[in-house]
Amino acid sequence: MAKAKEVLAIEIEGLATVREKLGDEFVRAVEIILRAPGRVVITGMGKSGLIGRKIVATLASLGTPALFLHPAEALHGDLGMVVPGDVVLAISNSGKTEEINALLPSFKGRGAKIIAFTGNPDSPLARAADVVIDCGVPREACPLGLAPTASTTAALAVGDALAVALLAFKDFSEQDFRRNHPGGTLGERLKVKVAEIMLTGEAVPKVEETASMSEAIAEMNRKGLGCVLIISQDGHLEGIITDGDLRRAITRYGEILSREISEIMTPRPKTVFYQRLAAEALEIMERHLITVLPVVDEDGHLAGIVHLHDLLGKGEFKFVV
Repeated sequence: MAKAKEVLAIEIEGLATVREKLGDEFVRAVEIILRAPGRVVITGMGKSGLIGRKIVATLASLGTPALFLHPAEALHGDLGMVVPGDVVLAISNSGKTEEINALLPSFKGRGAKIIAFTGNPDSPLARAADVVIDCGVPREACPLGLAPTASTTAALAVGDALAVALLAFKDFSEQDFRRNHPGGTLGERLKVKVAEIMLTGEAVPKVEETASMSEAIAEMNRKGLGCVLIISQDGHLEGIITDGDLRRAITRYGEILSREISEIMTPRPKTVFYQRLAAEALEIMERHLITVLPVVDEDGHLAGIVHLHDLLGKGEFKFVV
């Protein structure tokens, strides 16, 4: 346990050091990528290459086209992946990785701007780069000082910072993010509309606004969703009474069965339009810390209800937070 905490402390120390050194060169890197008509081509050998692959995935996921170029393979033909307008992000802690440095003239010959992530600002890579981001850390967590540990963590974190900073300047929405994740659990839950999963008809706990509190509570108990929706005679959603509303009303009034529904209910509750996506319903529920969400149509009439459990743990919907 002591050794584990020591490793984490060393890596935190490394991140803090890089954070303090970060300056205008990071801004220039963001500007170069934003202005480039091409993609971000990331290259790195060994563990730096693994970090580079992760940064590629993050950039692409957040709207910055990116690809990984293995430097050894690039020397044997894959260099053709780099085209005019691309930006090369080279990762090398020492800045002396032979396979990467051998490619630098070719990158420049193709008109590519070069951004370096390195721990050695006085290295061949740094001297050839258009922008150098110093990712150097005081020490590695490896007691031998050989295995990249704190240095690769620092490079990964700066890559995340770059991806998120770029996102801030892009017209990239949650919908775009969904389109980049069409498969798996995330894609599955995001592509389904609320109308396909909501409870409807007799499964919806509802009473008209003229009902008594006894009737409202009885309906609440029958449907087992922890709430009852209040509707007008023409089906317009007027309010909601939840378990929490009942507790608060009892605290305030004592006896509540003789009270009017309008005194107990929460008027104009949060709702979701039935043609919205399931993910949007979940986002509303998370933002407002609620577990049930009424579903309405274009005119505000009650169409159904969604419960958090239906999104999180039933059927095909398995949300990972």
